[in-house]
Amino acid sequence: MHYFNFHIGDYKSHTSHLSIIEDIAFRRLLDYYYLHEKPIKQRDIARQIGMREHEQDVLTVLNEFFLSTDDGFVNPRADKEIAKFKEFAEAGKRGAAKRWGTNGEANSPPNPTPIATNNQEPITINHKPNIDICPPSGGLPNCDHEKVIALYHQHLPTLRRVEVWNETRKGYLRQRWREVAEELARQKEVQVSDILDWFTEFFVHIGTSKFLTGRVNSKDGRPFLADLEWILKPSNFAKIIEGKYHGT
Repeated sequence: MHYFNFHIGDYKSHTSHLSIIEDIAFRRLLDYYYLHEKPIKQRDIARQIGMREHEQDVLTVLNEFFLSTDDGFVNPRADKEIAKFKEFAEAGKRGAAKRWGTNGEANSPPNPTPIATNNQEPITINHKPNIDICPPSGGLPNCDHEKVIALYHQHLPTLRRVEVWNETRKGYLRQRWREVAEELARQKEVQVSDILDWFTEFFVHIGTSKFLTGRVNSKDGRPFLADLEWILKPSNFAKIIEGKYHGT
């Protein structure tokens, strides 16, 4: 996991007795635990979290806040959060499988509803952060930029946040919104809620990709993190639907 809920008040009530070094050790141990999603082995853990000069403080915290098992030190509360995350990811796979006709496996070739992908103009810079509603096209619902961005932040909290919503980015979303709306309209009269539900499942689907969410390294050895503009570009959008980034 690259993201977990952190309750400041609850944390403070349980750690107010810790020294500064012990507090740092606990936070780093938690980060390590969530990142690796497995029991902590005592050997070399101080070095692995960058605190080799404070090994005794690390071990003190480890013994106080983690339970020793045959497999290593575990944290029951963190295990519950990890289980919830995995359940959410599996639900996303099932939703994507239902939506796009896959078997729910990351590397199975999906059968997406065909969506046209038109070539776009080169990206330009326009620092106007206002969010507008694009005009209706052929009786289709208006594109709701604000709600799509909110869904992106809600379901993909580890990806880059949208800080500037310029004309180029608005254009990408208008076109993807219209393509989705046109496909849904072939089956029934489409409402704004139908398109937003589609984008919800789409963002959940992205969250199951280790590559797109920075959980594996790219060819240059560094993790890649998608952002909303990159996701909405026509070729990337189509590849995500086709499962091209869900093979690892």
